Amino acid sequence: MLADKSEKVQGPASYFPSIEKKYGQPIAHWIALVEATLPLRHMELVQMLKTEYQMGHGHANAIVA
Repeated sequence: MLADKSEKVQGPASYFPSIEKKYGQPIAHWIALVEATLPLRHMELVQMLKTEYQMGHGHANAIVA
C-alpha cells in the first residue's frame, strides 16, 4: 500500500533528507558502507560513521537504525 503523502515521515528516516544534504551522498551510499562493515554491533557502526566521516551522532544512529 502506498503511504499517504500527507503523512509525516517519522523515526530514523526523518533524518534522511538532512543527512543527504549535509554529507552530499544518498542514503543508499551510507547504508552500503554500514553493510560492508557488518557484523559490527550497532554502536560500533555509529562510532565508525562518526570517526571516519565526521557524522553527527544523531545522523549516524539514524543510518544504522
